[in-house]
Amino acid sequence: MGIEHYIQELLYRYNCVVVPDFGAFLTQMKSAVLQKSTNTFYPPSKRISFNEQLSSNDGLLVSYIANAENKSYEAVLKQTLDVTKTWREQLHSGERLKISSIGELWLNREGKLQFQPSNEVNYLTSSYGLSSFVSPIVTRESLKEQVVELEEKIPFIITPEQRERTSFRPYLKYAAILLLALSTGMTAYRFYGETLNKKELVLEEAQTLVSKNIQEATFFNTKPLELPELKLHVTKKTKGNHHIIAGAFRIRENADKKVTQLRSKGYEATYLGVNSYGLHQVTYASYENPEEALSFLKKVKRTESQDAWMLSTK
Repeated sequence: MGIEHYIQELLYRYNCVVVPDFGAFLTQMKSAVLQKSTNTFYPPSKRISFNEQLSSNDGLLVSYIANAENKSYEAVLKQTLDVTKTWREQLHSGERLKISSIGELWLNREGKLQFQPSNEVNYLTSSYGLSSFVSPIVTRESLKEQVVELEEKIPFIITPEQRERTSFRPYLKYAAILLLALSTGMTAYRFYGETLNKKELVLEEAQTLVSKNIQEATFFNTKPLELPELKLHVTKKTKGNHHIIAGAFRIRENADKKVTQLRSKGYEATYLGVNSYGLHQVTYASYENPEEALSFLKKVKRTESQDAWMLSTK
């Protein structure tokens, strides 16, 4: 029985997973990080730590394995204690204990337990589909240095302002502008008056036509048609709140292709929508019962993809 796989599944949903008689794996929210030495951006994630003091069985891991493998609680607890006993013996013999996709444990010279988390998997579900990337260094040029170089190459010459002699030409220019404004105003007023007269004629013709239609309509006794009652039976398609996520895509067309591909394999795949990071999410299926969703997730991870995970919404 590989309990490492079940520990990984629980770390997606819980902040503390206790391994009975061994210790607890804890997760803590870690913000996005920029590593300046390599110009690498890392998305938000969960930082994993280990505490050997929290070794009392809280029932979470054992109950989860028992439901997944359809075994009794006592049988699973016994098997789990056998595994943790083997782990402790391996550590005390000086070997390093590697837990897949979680981290590495070992004892130092003083006999204290050390833990190095693994960076292979990001257990923060809201960062699903986000990976680290390297950005090139942005080089900025000094604008001040460019201005100084331009001033040295292109000298600016300022000449004194010359006043024009007083003459009657400016007044003639203003008089011409005034006459042009008056003539334009008279033309616009005459055009406005003609427009009003045409508008009144159109309104009179429209009122005459409406009155004629009303008089003609009084000669006919029209009754409303009795139409048969139309009943529509709509079947509401229920959709569960527990979704098994198959992938998240930046382009909607890729998400639609994924839905078509999964449906051809027999899955009830659907397009779930866009998450808070702008990614288009696709599901294998959705369930109302969380236990059925977890059982289906286990099957998908075993047969289809290890990257599948469950998203529970309200």
